[in-house]
Formats: sequence, structure tokens, C-alpha cells
Amino acid sequence: MPKVDVPAVLLVGTSVLYPVIAAIAVRTVGPGWVVGGLLVFLLLRALTDRARRTPGALTWGLLAAAAGLLLVALFDRELSVRLYPAFMNAAMFLAFGQTLLRGPSMIERFARLTDPDLPASGVVYTRIVTLVWTGFFAINGLIAVWTALWADWKTWTLYNAGVAYGLIGVLIVGELLVRPFARRVMEAR
Repeated sequence: MPKVDVPAVLLVGTSVLYPVIAAIAVRTVGPGWVVGGLLVFLLLRALTDRARRTPGALTWGLLAAAAGLLLVALFDRELSVRLYPAFMNAAMFLAFGQTLLRGPSMIERFARLTDPDLPASGVVYTRIVTLVWTGFFAINGLIAVWTALWADWKTWTLYNAGVAYGLIGVLIVGELLVRPFARRVMEAR
């Protein structure tokens, strides 16, 4: 039986459930406590990621999100809670995007964990997938900003806790479906 990394599972679970937890917590304990909890959470994630040798760009992205959260919280704690999904999308956009400028691409880095001898066609393909994810994070982040600034809590929670994760799932499944065809086309060249 594979070993379960309980801290990692808890961190991912908390990330996924954040919008629902935030919507409830802001009403029950107040936005200041939520901001404090988020800052602790982001620092724990950054430390966990460094210990697991996650690409540095992702860790720096988490720390940038924490800095943005703290900066906005100085002026409006509730808004900083609502902007958290936008900060995370911005962090992912920057982390993935900078690897397109100074390779290897983020998806290539992940692919090489299981396939260290990735062929040239795989490098091209992973670069395209990284570009798609970068675009996704930009668009999703803009929608998250809109929900934070102009939507009510119900709409904010629905988008950030449901629709956004559904879109991520569609993107992952879509890539898994496209990958075998892309591989055949690239190998035929």
C-alpha cells in the first residue's frame, strides 16, 4: 500500500475547500482571522513545497501571493480574503509563464520527473501545454478578480469553489485525451 503524505493531503484539501471555508469563516470569526490563517497556510505550503523540491517558481509564487494578501489586508481584510483566488492564479501565471521565457517549461519539469529522457517532440508538446495553462491562469485570475470586486459572496463562492475547479478538471481531462494523438503526430514527423 502506498504511503499517504497526510500533510500534503491536508494542504491540498484546504486549498480546494478555501472558498467555502472563507465564506463561512468571514461571517463567523471575521476576516482578520481568515487573513491570519491564510498567511500561516501559505507559509506552510511554501515550506512543504521547498522540502519536496517543488520548482522554486511555485514556492516564490506562494510567497508573492502571501505578500499581496497582506498588502491588501492592511486596507481591507475582507477584500483580501476574496482576492486570494486571484492572487493564487497570478502566482501560478507568473510561475508557469516565467518558465516559458527561461525554460525548461513547467510541464516539461513535471514530465521529466517520470521521463528523464523526454524526446525533443515531448519538449515541444510540454511547452505548448505550459502555454495553455499560463493562459488559463490569466483568464481564471481575471474572473476571480471580477468576483472579488463586484460579485456577491454566493457568486464568488460558486465560481471560485466550483466553476474554477470544474474548468481545471476539463483542462486536465482534455490534455489527457489530446496527449496520445499529439504524441503520434510528433513521432510521425
